Amino acid sequence: MKLATYEQIPVTPRGAGTGLSGGCLPLYGGIALSLERMNRILEIDTNNFICVTEPGVIVQTLQEAVEEENLFYPVDPASRASCLIGGNVAENSGGPRAVKYGVTKDFVLGLTAVMPDGEIIKTGGKLYKDVTGYNLTQTLVGSEGTLAIITEILLKLIPLPTLRLVLMIPFPSLEAAATTVSMIMRARIEPSALEFIERDAIIASREQLGTHVDYDDAAAHLMIELDGDNQDLIDERAEKLGEIALEHGALDVLLAETKQKQEELWTIRRSLSEAVKSRSVYKEEDTVVPRDRIPELLKRIKELCARWNISSVCYGHAGDGNIHVNLLKDDLPDEIWNNKLDTMIRELFEIVVDLGGSLTGEHGVGYSQREYISIMKSPVELALMKRIKDAFDPQGLLNPGKIFPTS
Repeated sequence: MKLATYEQIPVTPRGAGTGLSGGCLPLYGGIALSLERMNRILEIDTNNFICVTEPGVIVQTLQEAVEEENLFYPVDPASRASCLIGGNVAENSGGPRAVKYGVTKDFVLGLTAVMPDGEIIKTGGKLYKDVTGYNLTQTLVGSEGTLAIITEILLKLIPLPTLRLVLMIPFPSLEAAATTVSMIMRARIEPSALEFIERDAIIASREQLGTHVDYDDAAAHLMIELDGDNQDLIDERAEKLGEIALEHGALDVLLAETKQKQEELWTIRRSLSEAVKSRSVYKEEDTVVPRDRIPELLKRIKELCARWNISSVCYGHAGDGNIHVNLLKDDLPDEIWNNKLDTMIRELFEIVVDLGGSLTGEHGVGYSQREYISIMKSPVELALMKRIKDAFDPQGLLNPGKIFPTS
């Protein structure tokens, strides 16, 4: 980094390349700095429930390592079998279990990072409380590699739940499924995952994996996981959850009774992105709104798509309001698709902001969303963020071309 600064060479940190916003693309050439070989878990501290890891460790590998100590790192993006923990920190990744446990930022206690000029900083530590000065740890989490290069991460762990139960609930309409989400949360049931899956996503997964889901012609499914250590309590919550779903129009309440069946359902859920991609050229948007606005969001998305004559497939983490909207080209001519897309995405984001939402819940701004960020962020906010960028990276060499609009 000292050499790159001296020679004015752009540097783009790169993990596994699984991100969905183009954050690791070296837009201006220079150095693509791979962190894949920094792949050691340095310590699992069972006294303090903390894991110290390098950024190149695969998330699933880290999860399995701490589970051997009966501990749990619950953040689980769909790409957990291939994505790296450093990339998760850079993007503040989420996943299905965010509804109960939170996202990456909620588990990062400290960082070691290299500044653009080569200086090394250490933030936080094995501390659950620390209000000494500005919170530089959380400033770096989600900064998408634009402020510093993360080389060591201290993660909070929690006790590993011993029991899990998964339900698959089909609904005759998107609205019924979406409305049920708020009803479940209002009933003070705390699922560890609450996923919304539209019919076309189920069909795409079936075609790719050859798997079967009961009621696969239903308009939508809610996939719900409950976890904990008390079987009676989990069963009681599952029964109450089922009653709420049926009251709001569910066609049935299906229980995955074996671990194998639960894993099959999770495989389907984690395959959705790749399955939808295989159907058509597409553009995925990572919208997030307050939970109780999901029904209106879905309604307005479908109205927008009908007006633009573009099909869409929606799925995502309904428990925390995070809906992935996949806009599909299908057989539209290239010229029409290319001319429509930018305006349609802007209209979509205007709908999301109107509903009190955000342009991205977990994928980040990166390259692909940078021109839309001003729909949500004011000139004052963007100028403040730019000053933070300048304070860390005054020469603008670290991951240039990301987050900030070009005009």
